[in-house]
Amino acid sequence: MADHAGATTYVFDFAEGNKDLKDLLGGKGANLAEMSNIGLPVPPGFTITTGACRVYLATGAEPVSLRAEVDEHLARLEDRMGRRLGQADDPLLVSVRSGAKFSMPGMMETVLNIGLNDQSVEGLAKQSGSERFAWDSYRRLLAMFGRTVLGIDGEHFEQAIDEAKQAKGTTSDLDLEAPDLRVLVATYQQIVREQTGREFPQDPREQMDLAVRAVFGSWNAPRAVLYRRQERIPADLGTAVNVVAMVFGNLGMDSGTGVAFTRDPATGEKGVYGDYLQNAQGEDVVAGIRNTVPLAELERIDKMSYDQLLSIMATLEHHYRDLCDIEFTIERGHLWMLQTRVGKRTAAAAFRIATALVDEGLIDHDEAVRRVTGDQLAHLMFPRFDTDSSATRLASGVNASPGAAVGRVVFDSAAAVAWAGRGEHVILVRRETTPDDLHGMIAAQGILTSRGGKTSHAAVVARGMGKTCVSGAEELTIDLAGRRFTTSDGQVVVEGDVISIDGTSGEVFLGEVPVVPSPVVRYFEGALAADADPLVAAVDRLIGQADRARRLGVRANADTPEDADRARRFGAAGIGLCRTEHMFLGERRELVERLILADSATEREGALAELEVLQRADFEAILAAMDGLPVTIRLIDPPLHEFLPDLTELSVRVAVAEARGEDPGHDQVLLAAVRRLHEENPMLGLRGVRLLLVIPGLLAMQVRAIAWAAAARRVAGADPRPEIMIPLIGSVQELELAREESQKVLGQVAAESGTTVSTPIGTMIELPRAALTAGVIAGAAEFFSFGTNDLTQTTWGFSRDDVEAAFFARYLDLGIFGVSPFETLDREGVGRLVRIAAQEGRAARPDLHLGVCGEHGGDPDSVHFFHQVGLDYVSCSPFRVPVARLEAGRAALVEAGGSDTR
Repeated sequence: MADHAGATTYVFDFAEGNKDLKDLLGGKGANLAEMSNIGLPVPPGFTITTGACRVYLATGAEPVSLRAEVDEHLARLEDRMGRRLGQADDPLLVSVRSGAKFSMPGMMETVLNIGLNDQSVEGLAKQSGSERFAWDSYRRLLAMFGRTVLGIDGEHFEQAIDEAKQAKGTTSDLDLEAPDLRVLVATYQQIVREQTGREFPQDPREQMDLAVRAVFGSWNAPRAVLYRRQERIPADLGTAVNVVAMVFGNLGMDSGTGVAFTRDPATGEKGVYGDYLQNAQGEDVVAGIRNTVPLAELERIDKMSYDQLLSIMATLEHHYRDLCDIEFTIERGHLWMLQTRVGKRTAAAAFRIATALVDEGLIDHDEAVRRVTGDQLAHLMFPRFDTDSSATRLASGVNASPGAAVGRVVFDSAAAVAWAGRGEHVILVRRETTPDDLHGMIAAQGILTSRGGKTSHAAVVARGMGKTCVSGAEELTIDLAGRRFTTSDGQVVVEGDVISIDGTSGEVFLGEVPVVPSPVVRYFEGALAADADPLVAAVDRLIGQADRARRLGVRANADTPEDADRARRFGAAGIGLCRTEHMFLGERRELVERLILADSATEREGALAELEVLQRADFEAILAAMDGLPVTIRLIDPPLHEFLPDLTELSVRVAVAEARGEDPGHDQVLLAAVRRLHEENPMLGLRGVRLLLVIPGLLAMQVRAIAWAAAARRVAGADPRPEIMIPLIGSVQELELAREESQKVLGQVAAESGTTVSTPIGTMIELPRAALTAGVIAGAAEFFSFGTNDLTQTTWGFSRDDVEAAFFARYLDLGIFGVSPFETLDREGVGRLVRIAAQEGRAARPDLHLGVCGEHGGDPDSVHFFHQVGLDYVSCSPFRVPVARLEAGRAALVEAGGSDTR
């Protein structure tokens, strides 16, 4: 933002901002400004913009004008407060807090109580009338500044305070009195000297400047980078810095700090939700250092503040039209608002809150659809624990983030990452988590802590990631050094033991608890009525609205009648990919072997004839399951050797037989065939249309089976709608030859059966050359279906089966990928090929039907891209069909002018 002279402005008072300036002021700064604007009690302060951070990160230095701007705004703050930063007799103290555009809880830095030094601590004691409070605030500054700004391992400070409590014979820091805290401050200062070789800075302005730079730098801290990658937050945004006059929750038992939610972030229900901690500062609540009391207890502790808080919560929810997450402090009976933001919530809460806000008239149905995501819906479809099982209950805690997680117990993040890396499912067990545990939390199936509540670090981060979490399980005594925990009844669980945690009920069980389908899946299966469960009712409403809004059709990838039937129940409008090669597996491999080993046309035709009978029955069953809806049948794609035994396995069997003097028999014949068909790179070898054109009779057999199946269904009075898809086209000549033979067979069957079934013929676009020559290929195709799995492989030059295990993890760490290109479509490369093919295909043939049948068809981000490109449908696995339906609706609503609020 520039002022009237054109110079960039880097600092804004809260009165100058609003909630729509998150790009400039970050989420925290924008919302502090908004709360100030609507008259809520916010401590005064100012925000240093994200632009200043970007300059600092790019150049290693602050913008030239920044110091003067900070001077000006600090002077205004001092004038308003009637005190000077760190003045000896009555000091103004400030906090320096990070605040990016997108919430990154605990990932960046905050420093409280800046302005305290050896002189001003005495003034604070005198001004407050509490020597203990002043020295407690000073020791907090030393520890936070030491960790955050000076890079000292926080364990040094933790050990010092633990020793102080042991010497006092207590486990609570509240029992440390002013003389104890004086000694602790001296110990902390000694730690600073020993670890850094310098004294703790006594100049308040130096403290503030160093803290601001530390917050800037924390944008690129490893845990922040990891969190952004996990949440797909752009790396170039930077963080704002908020400098706020301190208000104190650690002034005594008439003071405190807390976190509140306007609705339950776990379930979405209305009520009084949150945590409160008397005589504490905000870090104590989030860190879970002491267990909090439920927010409802504040009514008993301080009814006036409680009533005011509830009024403010209602104001904020109505103002933001959403669940709000609020941080507050009470200073000797005076309530202060320190932060608000649209709160993170579980998947279940997202759906229930969205529909509740519609019913309350705050948003409309379209906005409600924009506020839920396909990822959240997918999470709701995960299985749940069977509550009727006889599992052994170990403990109960706070149901911080719902879900059912099973895994082996590990006690630190490094172990979680290592064990998960070798394929183990793990549960990360900690007393409480810190931001440094993020990599372990990502690796784990679930998180269990013995401290903290619904607003602890573990709870907030787990909800944001969709991880199962149980926090505050006080019945557990965790021995990190011994790698074990003990329950209240003496049962010991050691590292490696399997436990199950239920984030919905907060229960912890020994061993693996069986699971049952979720209510949402039962609803889609038709086994549960929409009105039988409030969550299911919310899902039903929003899926229905998405269906009404979407332009994209949604089909399913299905190879069996059972899959087709399930897909239809889940809302699929047809089959976008029926893979015929799956019909050659199992007992039918023998027929494929006969086809491959045939020495004459007669033997080959005999094998094909038997396969045709089986394929026809398969196609009839699938067309019956999808009667009245399109069924796109892809002719055989993989190379034939995939239906034969493994080369190495066969070679060993033959060698062993020969070594024993035995006749290898049929194995010898098979081995010769496998060697003849062996390819160094079968993905780019004799497969797809190449196979269909090279093996006489193979294409005709499959088309004939499809045609007779459709004819039989039509004669029976049904409405079959088959579509024939030719795979792996690289040139239009390949498609023309395959199309010519297919049409000849279709005509023969129509003549013989006396019935004609319209059967469009199209192709998969899965090679870059096909995409780049789509305008020509469209002349021979009635539809394109983008096979984005193979298109990704051939565009990147990847062999998926090899590269994902070989180096994808490293590429993700290096930032080469933000996400695997097999998970979410690579828009710049593969997506550009899709766009070119769609545009040039439609230009050549305006009625060309366009779809996608790779795994990307069920990926939420990719669905939005396919909508933008103008495809007619996406196709995905049956269980992803509801996800695709929802995201297709959201894509249409975003295009129509609404923002994507994911």
